[in-house]
Amino acid sequence: MAGSTFGTVFRVMTWGESHGKGIGVTIDGCPAGLPLSEEDIQPYLNRRKPGQSRYTTARQESDLVEILSGVFEGKTTGTPIAMMVRNTDQRSRDYGNIMNVYRPGHADFGFDSKYGFRDYRGGGRSSGRETTARVAAGAVACKLLEHFGIKVTAYVKSIGEFEIDPERFDIAERDRNPLNMPDAVCAVESGEYLAHLIEQQDSAGGVVECVADGVPAGIGEPVFDKLDACLAKAIMSIGAVKGFEIGDGFAVAKMRGSENNDPFRIAEDGSVEKTSNHSGGILGGMSDGSQIVLRAAFKPTPSISRQQNTVNRSGENTEIEIHGRHDPVIVPRAVVVVETMAAFAAADMLLGGMTARLDRIQEFYRK
Repeated sequence: MAGSTFGTVFRVMTWGESHGKGIGVTIDGCPAGLPLSEEDIQPYLNRRKPGQSRYTTARQESDLVEILSGVFEGKTTGTPIAMMVRNTDQRSRDYGNIMNVYRPGHADFGFDSKYGFRDYRGGGRSSGRETTARVAAGAVACKLLEHFGIKVTAYVKSIGEFEIDPERFDIAERDRNPLNMPDAVCAVESGEYLAHLIEQQDSAGGVVECVADGVPAGIGEPVFDKLDACLAKAIMSIGAVKGFEIGDGFAVAKMRGSENNDPFRIAEDGSVEKTSNHSGGILGGMSDGSQIVLRAAFKPTPSISRQQNTVNRSGENTEIEIHGRHDPVIVPRAVVVVETMAAFAAADMLLGGMTARLDRIQEFYRK
């Protein structure tokens, strides 16, 4: 299977299946000397792990990470970093009724068409559990970015028609409610909406917003490897993401140039800054020094318990009721996935830009 690797300089390869022995990741290109331990990574995995509220799957996984290589005496060695999270609560029997049936909204049909074979136990490689490995890798990227004063933060912006109010925005509130919303009122309203959907054996979609602060100007390339293009690839590679935008995104199609352009000015400290940020912190494929703002639209969880029409592998029309343990909404657990994938893409572009100027290469190697 191709396509399990992401990045150019700071590269990641994930492996494992939902109901296999475990999920893992290998990172290549991490500089030597970065302080790193399981304790740096585990908090990120704890934010993603299942079974923490009525709005997530009941599957109970401790998601304890093991660093297998690439770290010695508390610091990275510059060699590949291998990590693993073992699966401990698989219930493959829940998927026996879909062995030869294609679930609507899932990758089953495409996987069978491509490979002629699929792991039907929880979706196998196509399962959302694959993101466990991404989060572990992204936690390392976040640790690296901290050394450059860069911080990436994500949160749920909306669930269904319920959207956070900027006047009530409080990032600390995100960690106080099970929906990861920085608006307590909206979290309650969204919770009531989800409770209604659960009773109807249905699910909801939503939007995750992510911001990156402290990114210096000039990160990214002006043609194919634009920073926004690489961020788009990172975020769109997350299962269930169906839309992506930077800054004002699709709203700019209704603007005039005089409305969309962000004026520049000299700040009090002599640096260049913008007076607005419709661009979302990226111009011409490169960061402009202001806050990077991106959003990801997640579709409703496709695994719902109500009866649906479908077909089987024999080419016959049939019906299906999906059993098993599934999230009624994806976005709360996807917050940390978006956050860490954005961090990984940013770290890769940051390291990749180090050869852009001869004078800085000479300065680096000057004795």
